[in-house]
Amino acid sequence: MISCKGLTKSYTIGNRRVEALRGVDLSVSKPGFHAVMGPSGCGKSTLLHLLGALDSPDSGTIEIGNQRIDALDEKALTAFRRTGIGMVFQQFNLIATMTARENVELPGMLAGRRGPELRNRAIELLESLGVAERAEHRPEALSGGEQQRVAIARALLFSPPVLLADEPTGNLDSRASEGLWTLLESLAAQRAMTVLMVTHEPAAAAHCSTVFFMRDGRVVEEINTHGMDGGDLAAHAQRLGRAAEAHTPPGPGGGGVNGAAHLHRLRP
Repeated sequence: MISCKGLTKSYTIGNRRVEALRGVDLSVSKPGFHAVMGPSGCGKSTLLHLLGALDSPDSGTIEIGNQRIDALDEKALTAFRRTGIGMVFQQFNLIATMTARENVELPGMLAGRRGPELRNRAIELLESLGVAERAEHRPEALSGGEQQRVAIARALLFSPPVLLADEPTGNLDSRASEGLWTLLESLAAQRAMTVLMVTHEPAAAAHCSTVFFMRDGRVVEEINTHGMDGGDLAAHAQRLGRAAEAHTPPGPGGGGVNGAAHLHRLRP
């Protein structure tokens, strides 16, 4: 469903060149709920933006489904972003002058669709996400959790096989956050889709079946979370941090949780 190899991306900030990604390899072969974790500045949001075709890599390849998107022209990328993938961000990005239903319908309207079919699809999605009764309310009348559910409904309008979520609960309280993580987990299972979430919260990652840990622009470990909770993941992240501070690579030969049954090392 998702495969990237050797991704690099750098930016120039003032007179300084920043290497955001330094050869990222990541593969998700089955539908499910997966997470990318790592400290601020490790490159996880940059990675998600490349996977969502919001930016292009300096080098490397990206495949979503059976399509290599790093080789697409702008017209094909626009079509891919509209129907091939859904994206949800920390900021809900809802149009303030439109109702919840109209916000969900917006990608369809931009694609030239109109009429009762689009309206019914929007209402169906809002109902499945538990906010149908808020369909005719504008964003200002919705709670943060409700706004994010509307944003997710909008992202699902064309039934994409992959949903990317960048810190989706960053503006929510703990109760709303827990509800949203559970919702994303359920969506992945019920719709047989791939949900890949960037998060810094171990409690969020505990809802996922796989966690990819990033440090310094690289994916350094992949963990199957079966039997793990947020505390276990937080402790593991701390061990990775200590290994990095000691200049010990967390791949084979150093760092991490060596020999743990749930741990899968990535190739260096």
